[in-house]
This record gives sequence, C-alpha cells and structure tokens, in this order.
Amino acid sequence: MSWNLGRWYLLAALIILMDQLTKHWVSSAFSYGETLELLPFLNLTLVHNMGAAFSFLSEAGGWQRWFFTLIGVAVTVVIVVWLSRLSDRQGLLALALSLVLGGAIGNLWDRVLLGYVVDFVDLYYRHYHWPAFNVADAAITLGALLLILESLLASKEKKTGFDHD
Repeated sequence: MSWNLGRWYLLAALIILMDQLTKHWVSSAFSYGETLELLPFLNLTLVHNMGAAFSFLSEAGGWQRWFFTLIGVAVTVVIVVWLSRLSDRQGLLALALSLVLGGAIGNLWDRVLLGYVVDFVDLYYRHYHWPAFNVADAAITLGALLLILESLLASKEKKTGFDHD
C-alpha cells in the first residue's frame, strides 16, 4: 500500500478513534438523558439513536439495527475500494471519502456492539434543537459536503479544463 493511500486510511482510523473515545467518555461520565450546558447554543446530552440520521426508523422494532449495519458494511466496502482506485491527484475526493469512511465505521461499531449509536452533541437555538450527533456524524457530514464540492469542481474542470487538485 502506498503512503498516499495509507494516509487516507490513517485519517479514517483517527476519526474512528476520536469518535469511540468521545462516545466512551460521554457514556461513562453521563447518565442517559443527562445534559451539561457548555454554551448558550451547545449542550452535551447522552442519547442512544436506534435508527439512522435524525433517528429515522428508530421506533421500527429492532430490525433496523441489522438493516443499517448491512448498509454500513456496504458503504465501508465501496469506499475502501474507491479509495484504492484513486490517483494521487484526487486529494479532495480522497479526503472526503476518508471522512465518510471513518464516520461510517465509527457508527457501525456502535450499532454492531451496542445495538444503537451513541449521540451527545446537542446544538440548539432557543427551544429548537438539532438532532443530537457525534464525531462520526460530523465527519460524515463534512465528507459529504466535500464530495459535493469536489463534484462541482470536477464539473467546472470538464467545462474549462481547469485542474482543481
């Protein structure tokens, strides 16, 4: 494995490590539902998400654990193969995929071992709360945004011949 590919897998591994360490700390330090206000718009609140993003299908009766586990495994395999096929000039795409890969495995780990995903970051404005999330979710979101940016830049490159990497 080349260093170029290895560094992207290393980034994914660091995201998994940060995600699992923060989830472990919050799970150890907080009781379920316990909240600590950090800023006027940010709390730490321990919650368990049985579903997917925004608690989608969280009340589905249990089958969703294995459904989302299967999706997580499939996404992981696709991204590992995709990363291995990128050229050295596709750094932005590799960064985006590494973020999504680390986040996907971090949440997959929880789902397989615990049956739910540990969430704890609670952003809010007045009484309007964004669904709680974690480091893995943040990495997946940033990776998805970078995938969109990379796609837009690649489209522009096709039209103008401009190289974005």
